[in-house]
Amino acid sequence: MGTAAGSRFTGRLGELLRGTQRDYSAGHERPLGGYLTAMAGFGAYTAAWATAVRLRRRPLPERPEPWDVILTAVATFRLSRLLSKASVTSPLRAPFTRYVGPQGPAELHEEARAADGRDAVGELVTCPFCMSVWVASTLTAGQLLWPRGTRTAMGALTALAGADALQLAYGALTDKVTGGE
Repeated sequence: MGTAAGSRFTGRLGELLRGTQRDYSAGHERPLGGYLTAMAGFGAYTAAWATAVRLRRRPLPERPEPWDVILTAVATFRLSRLLSKASVTSPLRAPFTRYVGPQGPAELHEEARAADGRDAVGELVTCPFCMSVWVASTLTAGQLLWPRGTRTAMGALTALAGADALQLAYGALTDKVTGGE
């Protein structure tokens, strides 16, 4: 493809993408380009893990053990909230977010910054549901590559989730008994 033809193709592709974003967004700011980049990044990330697993030449399990699924689910929940909402991890999110205020025990409400293409990353790092896709993939790969260490870490995260639930239950019970005094 010649330079002129390539330039025309790039221009038409750009017009198509801008038109798609305009039509989809219906007047709202939606970082579709950032989402596309995040999807490509996730694809590369999982391809790297898959390659590492394949290079180990260990057979994959026929199916996941039920206990591993439960452990992974609880550990994913806890680590996703730790990364996306905890006060202590806010320095990791700060380049992509803006502090709004507290949100629940030891958690923050932050909003994605809408400048410099950081909005899609900001949405990812403040959304425990979005973060859980990355965390579950990482924990699954970890179980295939380093099962003992990964299960130990997941056990600790699961214990932390249990402790959090007990802290919240204790606080609610104390409020109920004392009338919130």
